[in-house]
Parts: sequence; structure tokens; C-alpha cells
Amino acid sequence: MARIGGDPLLPQGAPKPSDPFVASVDLAALPPGATGLPLPADGHLLFFSGTDVHISGHVSDAVLYVPAGTPTVPSPLGHSWREPYRTRELRTVWHQPSAQMPESFALDRWGDFPEDEQSELADELADAWADVGGYRPPWALQIGGHPLSPQNDPVHYARDPEESGHSEQDGTAHGEGDDDWALLATWRCGDDVTELDSGVAHWVIRRRDVAARRFDRVHRCVEMA
Repeated sequence: MARIGGDPLLPQGAPKPSDPFVASVDLAALPPGATGLPLPADGHLLFFSGTDVHISGHVSDAVLYVPAGTPTVPSPLGHSWREPYRTRELRTVWHQPSAQMPESFALDRWGDFPEDEQSELADELADAWADVGGYRPPWALQIGGHPLSPQNDPVHYARDPEESGHSEQDGTAHGEGDDDWALLATWRCGDDVTELDSGVAHWVIRRRDVAARRFDRVHRCVEMA
């Protein structure tokens, strides 16, 4: 299903990403429609991240799509400041509804300044959604769905033109299609990153960029509790 840590399998001659390798996901193993994203039907998505806490920002080589059948070779990245993350395979996939965090739901439903009663209702709805969807088992990697964050909602942060920067490198204004932003993946670092307390890394992207295979437009967020 997915592999975390170790050395990535990169296409021959491909530039080496600037951050450590996190995970490789076999897209053909994902249940159809499970992520809510227009992902390729096969091939692999490779995710890269360091551990410096950073709210959000465009990182052109944080995600790499490797089409099926592409010749690849093991590629040690040689970051002198960090050994590769611990290698392990993820063989179990849990496919279940992913509800918004209460704070995010309240902001989307009632605007930037929800009243106390509205925030309380959002908390009650979160409990109801958990009852319907079930509480999640321990997990390390999430693809698609809604973010689970100890601090800031990375999708909301990417939508904000003042927080994320006024334009992309290709000149596209952040204000265009703000609702198109979605979570691509979240990695719960756990014991792999001891310098972060309950550390997580998020990768967020516009759905239209996923459909166009423009993973070089991803934003990454690293945070801790």
C-alpha cells in the first residue's frame, strides 16, 4: 500500500528533492473514489519533508508523481543533517468518512467569527460524525479527506492570500478558486521525529492541479502540538 522512510525510488536522472523522503504511495492500491481527489489511477506519489516547523508555503519538490512503468533506481538523498526516516511498510488501509475539525466547520459555515453557540454546535456535530463514521484506529499516513491538525488547518491557511503569499510562481493569484484547495496527505511523524512533539506534516494542493498532474504546485505545512 505504502512505504515510509528509507531511500526513495526516483526516475533515472531525476533531480534529487531538497528534503528527506517521507513516503511512497501505490496509487493503484487506493480504493476508487476513496480520497475525494482526482488522483492518477496508478503509479506512485512520493512525499518529501524536513522537520522545521513551518505553517504553510509552496514547495515545488515536496511531492513527486512517478507514472506506472517509469524506470526507477534507489536514490539516497544524502542530507547530512538527518538520517533517512525509519523504514516500514503500511499494509492496511482504512477507508472511512473523514469529518472536518469543528473549528474548520464553524469557519466554513458561519464565517471568520462564529458565535459561541455556533462553535458549540460544531463540537456537537463532530461527536455525531464520530458516532456515524467510527473512531479512527492508530494511523501514520492519510491520503485525501479533511486534515487532522494539532494547530492550524493547512487547507484554510492555503486559501488565505495574505498568509500564503499573493501569487504562485506561475502568476496565478491565490484568491482564484480558493475553495479548490484540498488536503493531499498528512503524515503523523510519531517516534520517527523525536524533536517534534506530536509532529505532523501536511501537503495541500488545488484539485485542479491534481487533475493536471501539477504536483509541483503543492504547499507543505509542518507543525507540532
